[in-house]
Amino acid sequence: MNIHQSPQNESRRSFLLSAGAFSVSISFVDSAISQANTSNSAKNFSPSLWMTIATDGIVTLTSPVSEYGQGVMTSVPLIIAEEMDLDWAKCKVVSAVVEAAGNAKALGNPMFGGAMITGASRTTQGYWEPMRMAGAQARAVLIANAASRWGVPAAQVTTVPHACVHTPSGRRLTYGQIAAFATAPATMPVVDKSQLKKMADFRLLGKDLPRVDGFDKITGRAKYGIDQRLPGMLYASVLRAPVQGETPVSFDEAAAKAVKGVRNIVRLPYGIAVVADNTWAALQAKRVLKATWTTTSKARSYSSDKAMLEFVARAKNPADTGVVMGSHGDTENALKTAAKRIEATFTTEHVSHVCLEPMNATAVVRNGKLEVWAPSQAATTVIGASSSPLAGFKPEDITVNIPLMGGAFGRRIEVDFVLDAVLVAKAMHGTPVQAVWSREDDVAGDKVRPMMAQHISAGVDAQGNLIAFKHKMIGESIMGRFAPDFFASLGGKDEPVCEGFEINYGVEHRLGQYLREQRGVDAGFWRGVGGGYTKFAIESMIDELARNANKDPLEYRLGLLAKQPRAQAVLREVAAMAKWNGGKANGNRALGLAYSDIWNSHCAMIVDVSVNGSNIVVHQIWSAVDCGIALQPGNIARQIEGSAVWGVSAALKEKLTVVNGEFQQSNYHDYQVIRANETPRVNVKVLPTDNKPGGVGEVGIPTVAPAISNAIASISGKRLRELPFRMA
Repeated sequence: MNIHQSPQNESRRSFLLSAGAFSVSISFVDSAISQANTSNSAKNFSPSLWMTIATDGIVTLTSPVSEYGQGVMTSVPLIIAEEMDLDWAKCKVVSAVVEAAGNAKALGNPMFGGAMITGASRTTQGYWEPMRMAGAQARAVLIANAASRWGVPAAQVTTVPHACVHTPSGRRLTYGQIAAFATAPATMPVVDKSQLKKMADFRLLGKDLPRVDGFDKITGRAKYGIDQRLPGMLYASVLRAPVQGETPVSFDEAAAKAVKGVRNIVRLPYGIAVVADNTWAALQAKRVLKATWTTTSKARSYSSDKAMLEFVARAKNPADTGVVMGSHGDTENALKTAAKRIEATFTTEHVSHVCLEPMNATAVVRNGKLEVWAPSQAATTVIGASSSPLAGFKPEDITVNIPLMGGAFGRRIEVDFVLDAVLVAKAMHGTPVQAVWSREDDVAGDKVRPMMAQHISAGVDAQGNLIAFKHKMIGESIMGRFAPDFFASLGGKDEPVCEGFEINYGVEHRLGQYLREQRGVDAGFWRGVGGGYTKFAIESMIDELARNANKDPLEYRLGLLAKQPRAQAVLREVAAMAKWNGGKANGNRALGLAYSDIWNSHCAMIVDVSVNGSNIVVHQIWSAVDCGIALQPGNIARQIEGSAVWGVSAALKEKLTVVNGEFQQSNYHDYQVIRANETPRVNVKVLPTDNKPGGVGEVGIPTVAPAISNAIASISGKRLRELPFRMA
């Protein structure tokens, strides 16, 4: 099957079904209209539809999610298809076109309060029940129409793939045949959760069906954001201040205007845009722009190496308590009375996203209406930014198209790159504009993972059993910048920054504290967000506690997880996969173990690591994961593989340094990521269970760094508590 980024026309027989706070539109259309529905014309798109049933039997499903490699454009529509009893071979999937005045709320993810956002391992979790209800309601409508045509009770009608069957007589109507005469019921059918399919009855979910975007990507036909082309389109590149948060004071455009192909220079509130016939001309002209900038940004006094020392000092200061993220029992008293107290400080640097497809967006303004093609994870924030005082459009005049994107990792939740296109298109009065960032722009203007210092105090009894666990986190806030009002409403708790601090282990006394730093550098969402460093600290400490108690790190964890059978299952499975030997070193080589329970998924990982001088090599990774119902086991395994490699890269290579507010790295030559010859073999086993789906896209990241660190400790006896790792 192929992706069709295509329009939909609302039929004369369309109607709305309500599923709680979620809604689903179904249309029955002629084959002729169905043909139009799979064309490439965006003008006829009707975004209120979840599915379109054509008389030729083709069902077009609308995907509300952003596809950036994680496979959700397949798995989310599959949920509807399963409950609706569709033949997947007769289905097409289209990306939703989002209109603030129409369908934006209906398309939203309940786990984001109804906002249309894809990320944070909440996509499948958020859409799971609403999509199931939508599919079941659609099936009930089809049954009701078939029963009415036959003049029989609906209770006598059931479905087989893509058809309704009258059980007593064996009469059959395909969904396409029903589409030719179907009408909306006066009262919507009532469907409750008890009527949904049992896991054992799934035909589509749990199977490894081809991804809908796979064929076009393999053949090169897939269209990403940067591939968008409109008649008469121009290209823009924006010069920004070298220090985030500063604005242009003055600029000399003479040299830039002399570059062949330059059409206009547009001053923006935060920079200067060059508009040209092609990207190359825009980039060349931008390089010769001469600008002066304000020098008032707080970030000018920020140098990351110096600041890290200050972060660590705060982390170690018991009097500096910050905001309580979570508290159980009496942790402070338990630490005082513990037989032994073990403390350690962990640090992690800024890291960048460096998505393979750099930031870009396309926009056009006609008759006061804005249409945007934004490779974005968040159509809701695109609408919000475009209707802000800065851009000035009315929400009802905004249409957002979400194309495929070459990597996102949390970076594309931001709207800065979209505003480039929106503001320049507004200035160009009807001319489509594509704004493209260079790789250097991408790094310098990134919303980076916050630099973090963490201090853990653990108390154990005389037998080495963990009885108290205190975890302090110090770093820049993401939500304080991204959603300040929401951040304030939570009393200064930054949940993405501190994600993963709550441990699944059976420890009676636990305390998590967050201390905010405000240094002026924009901290943002990064794949795994807080879990990438909180679990590094936690799992490294758990391993250290096990070895101090002279216990096998696996057995120590199993003891702490005595009431967590799913956690125990993934640990035992990964131990069998890797032939766990207790973590004992064999010369310069050892296995390291770690476990994570973030995003309602259980993941255990073992890595095979060798150390030669200062060189750390990860040879192989084994991972067992239980994410509940496995919608597509093969894709889940690939997501764990990809996130594990991402985690290895961050643990061994990646560091973004800031000096006086300026990022010192600019491209892949000095911001290094793992290369193909350094990539370990990754073995994944998915353990499906009859639980609601958990997150997947980020699940493989939190366990990587601690597993590597724990292996290194076995080899060298040295605990590495700084990311990226350095042996010297």
